[in-house]
Amino acid sequence: MSQRAVVLLSGGMDSCVTLAQAIEDGSHVHALHVNYGQRTQDRELRAFHDICDHYSVEQRLVVDISHLAAIGGSSLTDATMSVAEANLDTQHIPTSYVPFRNANILAIAASWAEVLEATSIYIGAVEEDGSGYPDCRAAFFAAFEEVIALGTKPGQRVRIVTPLINLTKHRIVEEGLRLHAPLHLTWSCYQGQDLACGTCDSCALRLRGFAQAGVEDPIPYAIRPSYT
Repeated sequence: MSQRAVVLLSGGMDSCVTLAQAIEDGSHVHALHVNYGQRTQDRELRAFHDICDHYSVEQRLVVDISHLAAIGGSSLTDATMSVAEANLDTQHIPTSYVPFRNANILAIAASWAEVLEATSIYIGAVEEDGSGYPDCRAAFFAAFEEVIALGTKPGQRVRIVTPLINLTKHRIVEEGLRLHAPLHLTWSCYQGQDLACGTCDSCALRLRGFAQAGVEDPIPYAIRPSYT
């Protein structure tokens, strides 16, 4: 019998490939999506359902934590802040960082995993080729796994699985192609809902990944700068 897994599915490319990996690993997938007041909330939710439909995932949970938008501090949730133009060489934490978002999301996933008696939580976090978010580091997930162990019922161990954590974006694209993941259904842009802007960090990382993998990104863009 396959083990149950909660898969965090934002609707972006990384989370889609992570879900595909969970399925390849033999997991029975329960997909979790979180609305947190982000600019592209409606478009991401549509991508979530499209990906779930593609894989016939019936167990879906959509949770609202829009208090993160009320707290602010991120250009993804605060309309008074502009989404910065892509700068793939910066060493600074970008304005798109949502303070402690992954801890909030993982707490919800842990609650659901405990009820489901799931053995794992999959999250598509990327450390090496990510945007410098402090809650996307391997050390953070190792620590949070211990928090889950301490804060849940004895005898139930839930692993946090991060299959993409050490991959670059072009390797993620390659893994997505190998797994036949529906990358055309995903959405990564921080600000566009009809056309991806092509200029935010997330678009830039994605476009560079596809370019380095030697394939064309299948989603529509307002503009397609060359990132190499």
